[in-house]
Amino acid sequence: MRKPLLTEETIEQRVTSRMDRQHILTEWPPPMVTAVIEEVVLRRPIGGPEVHKEQLSRLLELGRFRTVELQVMPTNRSEHACMGGSFTLLTPKGKPQVGYTEVQAVARLATDMDEVRILAARYGSIRAQALTPRESLALIERMQTDDEC
Repeated sequence: MRKPLLTEETIEQRVTSRMDRQHILTEWPPPMVTAVIEEVVLRRPIGGPEVHKEQLSRLLELGRFRTVELQVMPTNRSEHACMGGSFTLLTPKGKPQVGYTEVQAVARLATDMDEVRILAARYGSIRAQALTPRESLALIERMQTDDEC
């Protein structure tokens, strides 16, 4: 549905790159990863029913890694600290934490300490408002068997 359309070569390159980056999660030492995903995003069957079930299975697999904490923000939360859009916090070994946002294919790296501090505080609130990791994995397991996904 992307407009303007991407070439098949560009799509294949992007998919390959994303798949290759997943290897980072199984290399030693593995990174510590926490993520909060909106429930509504998990329910959208992008790629069709079979692809959707595979995506949920992969999230369950990753969410069971000792170094990964996956949380779901339930759709029934009337508001939460991430209403302004998604962001990523990265803490490279031996370097200061940075923030990353991407909106409509425009990427921005936040390195200002005050801006990163605000994002980190917001992320703490988001995690507190989301389901626990255990509750989140249980929800994803239920979605796998739910025909409405």
